[in-house]
Amino acid sequence: MDIPNYFLADLKSDEPLNPAMLTDACLTLKRNRRKYLEERTTASLIRTIANVAEHWTYENYPIRQYTFEHGPKATGIPSATLIKGMLDFMEGVTEEKLQALVEQDLGHLRRLDEPCANESDPNGQRMSMAVGPELILHISGGVLPNGVFTHMILGLLTKSAQLVKCTSGASFLPRMFAHSIYDTDPKLGACLEVAEWPGGDDELEQAVFEETELVTVMGSDKTIAAVQKRLPQEVRLLSFGHKVSVGYIAKSALQGFGIRPLLNKAVDDIVAWNQLGCLSPHVIYVEDNPELPPIQFAEKLAEYLKDREVEEPRGPLDPQQAAQIASRRSFYDIRSAHLPGTVTWKSEGSTDWTVVFEEDPLFQLSCLNRFIYVKRVETLREAIGGLEKVHGKVSTIGLAASPTEGPELVKTFARWGVTRVCSMGSMQKPPLMWRHDGRPALGDLVTWVDWEI
Repeated sequence: MDIPNYFLADLKSDEPLNPAMLTDACLTLKRNRRKYLEERTTASLIRTIANVAEHWTYENYPIRQYTFEHGPKATGIPSATLIKGMLDFMEGVTEEKLQALVEQDLGHLRRLDEPCANESDPNGQRMSMAVGPELILHISGGVLPNGVFTHMILGLLTKSAQLVKCTSGASFLPRMFAHSIYDTDPKLGACLEVAEWPGGDDELEQAVFEETELVTVMGSDKTIAAVQKRLPQEVRLLSFGHKVSVGYIAKSALQGFGIRPLLNKAVDDIVAWNQLGCLSPHVIYVEDNPELPPIQFAEKLAEYLKDREVEEPRGPLDPQQAAQIASRRSFYDIRSAHLPGTVTWKSEGSTDWTVVFEEDPLFQLSCLNRFIYVKRVETLREAIGGLEKVHGKVSTIGLAASPTEGPELVKTFARWGVTRVCSMGSMQKPPLMWRHDGRPALGDLVTWVDWEI
């Protein structure tokens, strides 16, 4: 199929973007919002968004076929990893889950449509309505799609026009998702724009800043600081900066027939999006236990990663990334030869996967691309001590523990500052209702209007 030129990022013209083009695009988006989106009911928007996601699950859907054919080359994400990651996301976008998100964050399904009574006011003397921004600018970072897809969905639910700004060469997946929205509902698609330009172009970004009410930024802390410095005071900023995630396996989870499924789940988390997202584990802490000591868990994890490589290969890396992994491996090879308590396992003849076991609980940043640390600990407190250098920067804990032990572990993580704990195997698959960085997804976007009767 041929992808039509509906969005700025579709254009193959040699003429670069200029501020006037972006100003015109913003004004068009706001006009289209007033015509096609402002009066849409939340229920109809939910049905449309769910239909868009369902279309992606059909093997003969042309946009899906085009994406999976051209996506690996356009993004550098291997085919099997791209397909699994995209389908995992789309299968989680259903009418029921979208409704649950609205009700969770706003308290009533029609809160974005009209003033609704508040449960906290039994006398009915105050009603409330939530209103989304007229125009949202999303500044996305990298090529992983889940974050930007989620922001686009949230923007549609709040009935906001949206401009998605991608870094150079990273617009392919947001474009394809925008095209699927346009394909399902052209009027809704006309309230979206996708463009790409190098970050830090003051003239281009200032043109959009002057037209928008809210900017969301996903990226490095440096990128967020640069945007914040240039943003007009009246424009709100929602930022999602660099975070890390880890796994934690309690000794109660390492018993009997549960070990094999647990190893598969750990591999799922390491392999998903090639470990490149903020929700991917850098380290897996394993409590010492007689059933399967942490060093043996690491050895078995290496075997499972080797097997997974056959069915879901990681794919090639650029020379710099491959060199970084090779250098880190060499460091641990030397350390393991001279320091007891350090062992490495790795793919032969390639950098496809690496497991490093250490007795030292100190958190280490992984090279990613299926490079994982396994650390032995006696207790959760020891693991938290090892994590202190990333205190406040931990996004997700992938937890394996018994049902009786889990609540206390979660309570400790929560009080330490972790905002999401999930079962191991689902770290890269947060639900739509996820409160990213502990904040309400829809609640952060809207302005509240109270009607005192």
